[in-house]
Amino acid sequence: MGEKEIEKGDSSSGDSARPWQSYHTAYTNAKAGMDGVDKEKVQRIVYEMSKGSKYFENEQRKEAFTGQKIESMRLQRAKLTAADISHYQTMANKRISELEGTRNLSRIWLHVDMDVFYAAVETLSNPLLKGKPMAVGSMSMISTANYEARRFGVCAAMPGFIARKLCPELIFVPTDFKKYTYFSDLTRKVFHKYDPNFMATSLDEAFLDITDICKERGINSGEIAEELRTTVYEETGLTCSAGVGPNRLLAKVCSDINKPNGQFVLPNERMAVMTFISSLPIRKIGGIGKVTEHILRDVFGINTCEDMLQKGGFVCALFSHSTAEFFLSVGLGLGKTDTPQVKLRKSISNERTFAATGDEALLHQKLCDLADMLSADMQKEGLSGRTLTLKLKTSSFEVRTRAMTLQQYICSSEDILKYASNLLKAELPVSLRLIGLRLSQFNEDKVGAPSDTTQKTLTDFLLSRDTSRKLVGRNGSLGAIIDDHRFMNDTETGFPIDSYEIYGYNGRDLLDSNHLPYLNDNNHAISNKAGEMGKMHEPLNNETENETNLPEPKSHKNAVSELLEADSSSVQVTCTSLDEENKRANLLDDEAVSTSNQSELLMWVNDYKCSLCGIELPPSFVEERQEHFDFHLAERLQKEESLYDTRTIKQRHRFSQKDNVASQSKHKKQKTCPKDKGLIPIDVFFVKSNKNF
Repeated sequence: MGEKEIEKGDSSSGDSARPWQSYHTAYTNAKAGMDGVDKEKVQRIVYEMSKGSKYFENEQRKEAFTGQKIESMRLQRAKLTAADISHYQTMANKRISELEGTRNLSRIWLHVDMDVFYAAVETLSNPLLKGKPMAVGSMSMISTANYEARRFGVCAAMPGFIARKLCPELIFVPTDFKKYTYFSDLTRKVFHKYDPNFMATSLDEAFLDITDICKERGINSGEIAEELRTTVYEETGLTCSAGVGPNRLLAKVCSDINKPNGQFVLPNERMAVMTFISSLPIRKIGGIGKVTEHILRDVFGINTCEDMLQKGGFVCALFSHSTAEFFLSVGLGLGKTDTPQVKLRKSISNERTFAATGDEALLHQKLCDLADMLSADMQKEGLSGRTLTLKLKTSSFEVRTRAMTLQQYICSSEDILKYASNLLKAELPVSLRLIGLRLSQFNEDKVGAPSDTTQKTLTDFLLSRDTSRKLVGRNGSLGAIIDDHRFMNDTETGFPIDSYEIYGYNGRDLLDSNHLPYLNDNNHAISNKAGEMGKMHEPLNNETENETNLPEPKSHKNAVSELLEADSSSVQVTCTSLDEENKRANLLDDEAVSTSNQSELLMWVNDYKCSLCGIELPPSFVEERQEHFDFHLAERLQKEESLYDTRTIKQRHRFSQKDNVASQSKHKKQKTCPKDKGLIPIDVFFVKSNKNF
C-alpha cells in the first residue's frame, strides 16, 4: 500500500492503526514557511524513524506523564462543586478587573526577528546554496533550515537523519558561530540607532521601544518598522521580519504573522488588542508550548486566548496563583511594557551535543574543548567564578547536573578542566550525548561593575529568617524543591543564550514536565509536612544533582541540610555550659537527619517566592533559580565560617582582657607552674572555652 493510500485509509480504525497521530515532538509543529506541509506525512516519518530509539522511549515517558497529569486534573475538575466554581469564578472576575486596570497603551514595542538567520548567513557567504534545500547542522542535529527545506517539513531541533529522510536532497552546512556573531553585531548597530536600550534576546532577535523615536520624528510605527528592516538589509544583506504592538508579548506574536521579510502592526487601542487576541491560538503565545497546550485543550477545552477568560474560574481553581495570573493576562492581551533594568550576569555556560559515546578519551576531549570555550568567555567578561556545574545527558536522555563550590575564584581553562574532570570521573563509566559546563557565583570586584540591587546580603537573609518561618512554618521550612536545579534549552544546541526578561514566561512551555513549573492543587491547603509536600511536587524525570563543597567534600543532602538548619539556629550562639552546647548540636543533628532523608529540599511558595529569603522568581526562570539555590548554599557556608571566626575573636578578646587585668595588678605576683603542668589538655581547653561563652 502506497503512502497516499495509507493517508486516505479509513480513519475509523482508530489511533491504533495510526500511532504516529498521537506522537508529537518539538519538530512536528508547523513553523514559518511550513504552511503547505503534509503534517501527517511528516509526523508518520518522524514516528517511524524514531521508533525504538532512546529518544523515542524518553518521549513516550514524557507523553505518559503528561497523560497522567491531564487525567489527574480532569478528576480534580470533576470534584469541584457548583459553589466551588462560583467562588473561583468570582476570584477570576476580580483578578481580571485588577489586571485590566494595569493595561498600558502608552508605549510602542517592536520585535524584530531575522529570517532563518544561520541559514541566511551561510547562503550570503555561499551564493551557490541559494534556492536549494539546506540546513545548518549535521546528521545528528539541525540548528535551523532555510525555507526551501521547510517545505519538506525540515526544521530546527530535528535530527539530521530524519531531515534527510524527509528531504533526500538536503544539503548540510556546519555551524560557524563566529560568522553568526559578526552579522549579529551588524544588526545590533542598526537597532541601537532606534533604541539605545534595545533588548537582544538572542543572536537574531531583539525588542525595541520605539515610542520616543516615533514622537521625535513624527512618523508612525509602521514606517519605523519598514525603515528599520530596509536599513538592516542594506547593512547586512539579510532580511528580517517585524511586529509592532503595545507590549512585548503582542509584538513577538505580530513578528511571526508575515514572515519572511514582512511586518505586522497592531494599533495601540484596547478594542484592536481584544479583537486580535480573541481568535489567537494559545500556542502562539510565548510560554505556552506542547504540554501546556494539551492540558488547556484536553482538560478545559481552551483553544484560543479568549477561552482563557471564559474558563477563568477553572483556571483559578486548578492552577497556582502565578500561573493563573499569567493565563488571565494572556486572555487580556497584556504583556510587559516597561524597559527592564540591566541585571548583572549570574552565570556563563557552554554545552555541546554529539553522537552518544562511552569512550572516556573522547569525553575528556569534549570536556577540554568546553573548558577552553568557557575560560575564553569568562576572560572576555573579566569574571571569575566559584561554583562550577557539570551537565550531562546520557544516551537514554537522562539529564544529570553535578556542582562544586570552591574556596577560590577560577577562570583559567586549566582550573576549570581540573575540577570538571573530577566531577566527570565520578560518573564514569557512562554513555553520553551531551556535556555542558557552567561557572557562577562570580567575584564582585570587577572594575566598574554596578552593584546588583536585587542581590540579597547576608544581613538581609538573617533578618528575613522570621518571615520565612511565617511563610512555611517550622516543620515545613525544608519543603519541596520542585525540580529547580535543571538546565533548560529550547533545542539541544546549547545553553540558553544570555537572556534578559523577554515576555511572560521567557518563551518556555509553562507546564512542560521537562521544563519545570508544577500544577498546584488549590483544593488542598499547602501542608507544612515535608512528606505531603513531596507528594504534591513529585520529580518529573530521573534527573539528579549532586553538589560538593571543597576542601571537605560532603554529600548533596548533607550540604543542603546544613543550609536549611538556619531555620532552627541563631547567629549568636549563647551557651552557659558544654552540656547545653551538646544538646543544641544534638537537636540540629536530629533535624538534619530528617532533612537529609528527603528527596526535595526547599520550597518555592506558590511556585514563585523563595521560602528562605522571599525573593520572587517566575517558574520558567530555571537557570536563575539554580543560581539562587547555589547562592543560598554558599551563603550558609559563609555564615558558618563567620560564626566560627566570631567565636574565635571573642575568645581571644576575653583572654586578652584577662591578661590586661593581670598586668595592671601591681601587687599581685604570677606564680610559676612546673614545666609538666604548663600545658592545658585540649579537652579541658575546649570545656573552658565553651564556658566563656
